Amino acid sequence: MKNNFEQYASIPLKQYSNRVWRTYEGGALIDKWKQVTPEVDGSMPEEWIMSTVTARGNGRPENEGLSLVETPSGTHSLKELVASNKELYLGKALADKFGTTGVLIKMLDSKERLTIQVHPDKNYARTMLNSAFGKTESWYVLNKREVNGEKSVIYMGFKEGVTKEQWETLFVNQDIEGMLGCLHKIEVNPGDAYMIYGGVPHAIGSGCFLMEVQEPTDYTMRVEKITPAGLEISDELIHQGVGEQNMLDCFHYDGCSYEEALKRWKVSPKTIDSSDTHTLNTIFNETHTDCFGLSELDLNGEHSIKANGSFFVAVIYFGEGSITCGGKEYSFSQGDEIFFSAAIDEVVFTSKIESKILLCYPPK
Repeated sequence: MKNNFEQYASIPLKQYSNRVWRTYEGGALIDKWKQVTPEVDGSMPEEWIMSTVTARGNGRPENEGLSLVETPSGTHSLKELVASNKELYLGKALADKFGTTGVLIKMLDSKERLTIQVHPDKNYARTMLNSAFGKTESWYVLNKREVNGEKSVIYMGFKEGVTKEQWETLFVNQDIEGMLGCLHKIEVNPGDAYMIYGGVPHAIGSGCFLMEVQEPTDYTMRVEKITPAGLEISDELIHQGVGEQNMLDCFHYDGCSYEEALKRWKVSPKTIDSSDTHTLNTIFNETHTDCFGLSELDLNGEHSIKANGSFFVAVIYFGEGSITCGGKEYSFSQGDEIFFSAAIDEVVFTSKIESKILLCYPPK
């Protein structure tokens, strides 16, 4: 008998835990956020949220990365629910343009520095990877920790004067310190927000716990063949099948000063609505990118979110309370990841205790 998945578009859909293997270690702060003990660092340092795409990696499970959600009839993948009626779940504009969510959300916790990498912009993705999506992404820092006495930092963008020829020589020689020296090193704190556009070289340092909202691909070009912890990286994960020379063309060689780097990529959240019971801040929006959006709702009472023609995702960073939609009430608590389809006209969040809710939106 065919499943009637369309009926679930009218209710909040909570995701089950969706940890994903990566080439670096971390994850203890995800355990802490999820209130799971013991809090352990390991090879599953990312939580993928409302994902309809699979992770890339040799020897990994076929459907790793796909999100599973809770419904009255049991567990189903978000991908199959969306496929049952794209317009109902996604909204007409998104269904017509992409036919998919158009966004991928991650929680990421690094115990070690991630490899120096770059993601494709849309033009490179289209011509070299036959993909409608590149991998422009964003980082919103939620927490940090010192690891082996090192402060939490990120590396982003070429310094002035770095050329492709210089970068290629450093890559061929695997001069890691030389490559890191070509990038701006920026100390980060909770509340900091950065855009990482396709083509911009970057690396997340150790001790960073952040939300990453991005285009829905897993295309990553890496220039380190061995991770800081000593894991050898396969050729596929180095250049994604395009070859090392083409991989080097993915980088944008438009270096700048430290001050210009912050001006280009650091984002200042802005309050767009507030009352005695809530503050709504926009973090990433159409002034930064048309690929996705992120807002933050600090709630100590009640706040209503009206439909805007597409779905959205709520991630409960802390707090607990209730959700009212369609005349029914549902609970939320710290660690919940909740999908609201385009079919839902209004969602009312009511906090039982003070709450922080991260609201993620698809492309415009």
